[in-house]
Amino acid sequence: MYSSIIVGTGFSGICIAIRLKERGLHNFVILEKAEDLGGTWRENTYPGAECDIPSALYSYSFEPYPYWEYKWSHQHQILDYLKYCSKKYQVDQHIHFQKELISAIWEEDSGHWRIVAKDGSSYQTKTLITAVGQLHYPSTPEIPGFADFKGLSFHSANWNHEVKLEGKNIAVIGNAASAVQFIPQISKIAKSVTVFQRTANWMLPKQDRLYKEWEKKLVMRFPFLLKMYRFRLWMLGGGLYFLMGTGNGLLRRYYQNLTKKYIKEYITDEQLVNKLIPDFPMGAKRILFSDDYYEALNKDHVGLVTDSIKRIQKDGVKTDNGSLHICDVIVYATGFKTNPFLMGLDIRGKNGLTIREAWQDGPRNYLGMTVSDFPCMFMMYGPNTNLGHNSIIIMSEAQAGYIAQAVSAIEEKGWHSLDIKKKVLDTYFDNIQSRLRQMIWTKIETSWYKSANGNIPNNWPGRTMEYTWKTRKVNFSDYNIIRKNDS
Repeated sequence: MYSSIIVGTGFSGICIAIRLKERGLHNFVILEKAEDLGGTWRENTYPGAECDIPSALYSYSFEPYPYWEYKWSHQHQILDYLKYCSKKYQVDQHIHFQKELISAIWEEDSGHWRIVAKDGSSYQTKTLITAVGQLHYPSTPEIPGFADFKGLSFHSANWNHEVKLEGKNIAVIGNAASAVQFIPQISKIAKSVTVFQRTANWMLPKQDRLYKEWEKKLVMRFPFLLKMYRFRLWMLGGGLYFLMGTGNGLLRRYYQNLTKKYIKEYITDEQLVNKLIPDFPMGAKRILFSDDYYEALNKDHVGLVTDSIKRIQKDGVKTDNGSLHICDVIVYATGFKTNPFLMGLDIRGKNGLTIREAWQDGPRNYLGMTVSDFPCMFMMYGPNTNLGHNSIIIMSEAQAGYIAQAVSAIEEKGWHSLDIKKKVLDTYFDNIQSRLRQMIWTKIETSWYKSANGNIPNNWPGRTMEYTWKTRKVNFSDYNIIRKNDS
């Protein structure tokens, strides 16, 4: 039997493994459904895939990396960084590949979790730690005629690299974070690119560039310089937090005007400019970053369509105004399923309660990590831990430290179970949602941040500093603790 089982090998899974090992806890395994580690950075391989947080901040604070090629690193190097960390901290020896978690059942009598993987293998563990992320179930809209299309189609998160795009007429449905990265790339080789936009996005320039060799050598010789740079980026991200509130109109107007100015640097067609300016306040949806999206839209063979899609036909996409846009390939850049926390997993806590039953009115949680009636279970990147202004790695590190403390106490004290008190969870959750109702995310009718009941299940309402402070130490009085002789 294992003391812990971690599910997932992305940034969060690797981070909690490192923290457990630092505490001398080595009796754990990581279950990974794929043949390699990396999470979203293994899965998303579309052209131009990169992070929208600068690499010096989108990396572990305890493992600064002087070898980044770009300020905003590309997918392949982020994946290399994760593999580097896994090997350096000897996490790789704990990973069981091609072990997709199917079910996890809490056995009250023994005080253990019984785990079953897709291949039929089973495990027993004292604590279960999920690190499966929020954005990994692609969402493809059910557009009428979807199956009638005679060309090739795929979702950007499942990029088909066997499809040759050179000289093709390509329709891109969607224009959010992934789309603004791959559209400039495919526009270089396609005969035509037609972008179907449902909603415009607020976008700021990245000002990305290659690091110079002397810069890399300097931070290798003086590592504190890289830490200072990381601190500066963290402070700048903290400044963007003020766009997440409903106030600060002056700051919001400044950044909105910056976007408008950025658009007009590349787009001269006034009608197109107007189509690219959102009708909602900046911050209400994810703020995007790109250095080449507007430049790509200004090309003669790239078009933007804002009319609603009526149906897909065998030879293209038809819009409500009757126009038919002929295409050879359709790429769906339509994002991911919202609120997918622990989606597809049969997790059962006390008395056989499933996580879906516990969350039938939406995901209720404590610190985004624990749920009542699911003893000795912790989540990373769980509900209400997403950010709109800073690096999620900061949140992951805070969660890893908190969970490692809890696991260490369970092991050292030999507790039968550790379960967050319902009253503590409810008080915390109600307070978080009350704060979230004062945030800019409520000022828009629909977004992936919002659920059907109007709650905001994804985002954290404060700054990263506040979350780090709240999770620095486990308050065990918040939990129901059953000792072995009490069970």
